[in-house]
Amino acid sequence: MGSRRDGAPQGKARALEDRLTGIPGLETVRERVAAWRLGHESGSAHIHAMLLGLRRLDAINMAYGADAGDGALAEVASRIAHFAGEELDGHWLLARAGGGSFILVANEACSRERWQLIADQLAEAVSRPVTVPSGVLRLSPRIALVRTLAEESVDSMLDRLSHTLETLRDQQGTMLAWADGEASPPGHSAAQLEADLLGAIDRDEIEILFQPQFCLADDRLTGAEALARWKHPQLGRIGAGALFAIAERADHVAPLSRHIAAKALAAAGGWPKNLRLSINVTPADLAFGNYTRQMLDLVRASGFAPRRLTLEVTEQALIGDIAQAAQIMAEFSAQGIRIALDDFGAGFCNFRYLKVLPIHYLKLDRSMIDGVTTDKRDVAVLRAIVAMAKALDLQVIAEGIEEEAQRKVAAREGCAYYQGFLRAQPMSVAMFAKLARATG
Repeated sequence: MGSRRDGAPQGKARALEDRLTGIPGLETVRERVAAWRLGHESGSAHIHAMLLGLRRLDAINMAYGADAGDGALAEVASRIAHFAGEELDGHWLLARAGGGSFILVANEACSRERWQLIADQLAEAVSRPVTVPSGVLRLSPRIALVRTLAEESVDSMLDRLSHTLETLRDQQGTMLAWADGEASPPGHSAAQLEADLLGAIDRDEIEILFQPQFCLADDRLTGAEALARWKHPQLGRIGAGALFAIAERADHVAPLSRHIAAKALAAAGGWPKNLRLSINVTPADLAFGNYTRQMLDLVRASGFAPRRLTLEVTEQALIGDIAQAAQIMAEFSAQGIRIALDDFGAGFCNFRYLKVLPIHYLKLDRSMIDGVTTDKRDVAVLRAIVAMAKALDLQVIAEGIEEEAQRKVAAREGCAYYQGFLRAQPMSVAMFAKLARATG
C-alpha cells in the first residue's frame, strides 16, 4: 500500500477543519481510529501516534508578531503532512491538537524502533529554519510517541501523550520520549543502526525507487529521479531522509551515494532512449577529490549516455566550497551531463550560484508550489523565478505537484517539467520500467 492520507467525507471535513492550518481537529482523530479498528479483521489495528509540540511559540509571537507565529504553524503542518506522505506506508492522519501542538496517527504495522526513527527525522524536518516576512524562525519541537494498547481509547492515548509532552517541555536537550516513560527503545540504538548500515550495501538491502518526471506542455513521461530506501531486516522500510542521516553519523555517505548511483544507472540502461535519469549529489560527494572520475566511470560502465543524465545538487551541498563545486560541475557539463540546482527556494536562494555555476535546470522546492492555487503572492514569486530562469537560459522543474490545479498554474507560468503525487508516487524499478514501456 502506498503512502496515503485519509480524509473524512468532504462536507464534514470542512466543518472539523482547523481554519489556520487547514487540517482536522482531535474529533477527527477519534473517528478515524475507531474506523481503522472497525475495519480491521481482528479488531486490533496497529495504531501508532506521536504528539509534536513547539516550544517558545509565545516568544515568537511577541518578537515577530502573531502573523509570523500563524505562518510558522501553517508551515509546520505542511512539513509534517509532506513528511508523512513520503515516509509512511499505511493510512495516516494529521490533526491539530491545539496551540502549537500537532498529532500524527498511523494505522501501520511497524516496529517500535522504526516509529522512533520516523519521529527523529520528523523533528529534524520541523527544525529547519522557517522564513517569515519579519525574519527567520528556528523552531524547537518536542515529540511524545506511543504504540496504543489493543483496547485503549483515543482519550487515554491522548492523555498519555500530553503528559509525556509536558514532561519533555521542561527537559533540556531531550527531544523525544515514549509515553510509557522509556526515552529510547531497546534493541536498535543509533550505534546499532550505523553498524547495520555498514553491511547493508553488501547484503543488497538498499532499494532504488524512481520518481517519474513529466513534461508540462504535453504530460509525456520524460524520465525519473532516483531515490533510495533501506529494507532493514528488523525495522522494515527506512526512507531516504533517515537513511542518509544514519549514513552521515556513520561517515558512510559517499559509499552509499555511489552505490545508489550505480544501481540507478544499471536499472536505467534498459529505458527508452528518450528518457532521462536524475541522481542526487551529496555534500560528501563534492568533498571527495575523485568524485568526478568515479561518477564518470560508473556512467561508462553502465552504458547509459551521459547526455541523458542529470545531477541534482542542493544549496547545502554547495556551501562548503563553491569554487570546487563549480569546477566539478564544469567537468560533468563538458561530458554532456546536465546539472540541476535542487530545492530552489527552500534555503537562502543565493543568486551567486546562478552566476558562477554551470547549471541547466532550477528544480523548485515544493514550498514554491504549495500556495500557487490560492495566494497571488505565491504566483508572483513563481512567475519571477521562471522569468529569471528564462533570462539565464535555464529550464524550471516543479516538484511536489499534488493537485491538478497546481499543475495547470505551473504550466501556465512557464515551468518545463514536473513531478509529484498527482501523476505518480515513487515506484519500484520494475514498475517504472513497465510505465516507460507503456508510454514509450
